[in-house]
Amino acid sequence: MEQRGYWRESGERVSAEEAWDVWASHAYEILVGVARSYHEIITYKNLGEQVQARSGIRTSALLHNWIGPVLGRVVREANRRGDPPLTALVVHTDDGKVGVGYKEVLQVAGEPAVEDEMERERHAAAARLTCYRHFDAVGLPPDGGRIAFAPKLKAAVARQRARAPEPRRPLCPTCRLQLPATGVCDSCA
Repeated sequence: MEQRGYWRESGERVSAEEAWDVWASHAYEILVGVARSYHEIITYKNLGEQVQARSGIRTSALLHNWIGPVLGRVVREANRRGDPPLTALVVHTDDGKVGVGYKEVLQVAGEPAVEDEMERERHAAAARLTCYRHFDAVGLPPDGGRIAFAPKLKAAVARQRARAPEPRRPLCPTCRLQLPATGVCDSCA
């Protein structure tokens, strides 16, 4: 018979809250490990698999139904310990973005919400760099490193920039030639 809900590998049932508490402590350890390698990230899916394997607690619930409460616990614990927001290291598999749940990092830190998706990603990238520095990441350059998007997001942004047409300078209203950078037509001036 297939298990439903939350259970220990021994078969003993556990509550969702108990599972989330246990998983959060394992997630914290995993994320500190990720933060110890410069520009390392982890996907929500991979983190979900690791916390279940390490804890011996499993679930039939879909990842998106329980990873938020687990990471919320990590956010609050990091804040309590004075550590940077480790959850910035967790990204979606398909696009390399942190996702809307990242707003809890901002709330706990007392910062205003960031509605713009790319602004949120820039904030998360800066938070990741803070994590790498805080946990003395292997490979961190002597200059302290640089902010970087997750590799998939970085590649998507580069593709988008490559496809974007170059901005056209305005035309002279008299002769219809493109104006130079000065904004004054060389022919009509």
